[in-house]
Amino acid sequence: MGSAVKRAVVTGGARGIGEAIARRLADEGMRVGIVDVLEPEGRAVAESLSGTFTAVDLSDAAAAEAGIGAAIDSLGGVDVLVNSAGAFGRSSLLDLNAADWDRVMAVNARGTLIAMQAAARRMLADGGRIINVASMAAKHRGDGEGHYAASKAAVLALTRAAALEWGQYVITVNALCPGYVLTDLGADTRTSEQVAAWTALSQLGRLGTPWDIAGIAAFLAGPDGGYFTGQALNVTGGMVMH
Repeated sequence: MGSAVKRAVVTGGARGIGEAIARRLADEGMRVGIVDVLEPEGRAVAESLSGTFTAVDLSDAAAAEAGIGAAIDSLGGVDVLVNSAGAFGRSSLLDLNAADWDRVMAVNARGTLIAMQAAARRMLADGGRIINVASMAAKHRGDGEGHYAASKAAVLALTRAAALEWGQYVITVNALCPGYVLTDLGADTRTSEQVAAWTALSQLGRLGTPWDIAGIAAFLAGPDGGYFTGQALNVTGGMVMH
């Protein structure tokens, strides 16, 4: 991480957790490149941060590889990668079809891998930080969302493998496992009764906010996070404690 001003690429930075992380990293003095399929929203966020925007559909492998490379080039390199782009769906396992499985896995698992590969190749000389946004579902429950839970468990496996393979290059790789955070992702699949039930599970008596996740991401990306690697940190208000 040799540049004076750190350069951070944030996938899924147009809204929700990704936007909060992008804004927090910008507040920490980093130059931020937003990557998202949502072009008007992503461009607006990037402009508000004096950053860059690259429109990328991570479900398309070739487009993802080219787009992440373009985003890195727009910053002149990369010191921090945050993988926050995600796809969500609800279905019982008996009703889950191949198309829905492939859609969620393409973005959450394969898209994360492609972004990690593109960033790591640029980080080999000077090191860097990779932060993958997974989910509590990777560790806990997953009923009614088996494909989503499986995709996020894959993110944890990729995080461990990358930490082991790339540590020799001083690249740290960690994952965040948020609990229930009310964002636009999945908004059409939840009810007020579910939200109340989820809130009751938190030892702190509330659900998480995107800014709760952004604060931990900023720690991992900053000077105090340099000896963390291969970890899957729960940001759940006590809902998961392992």
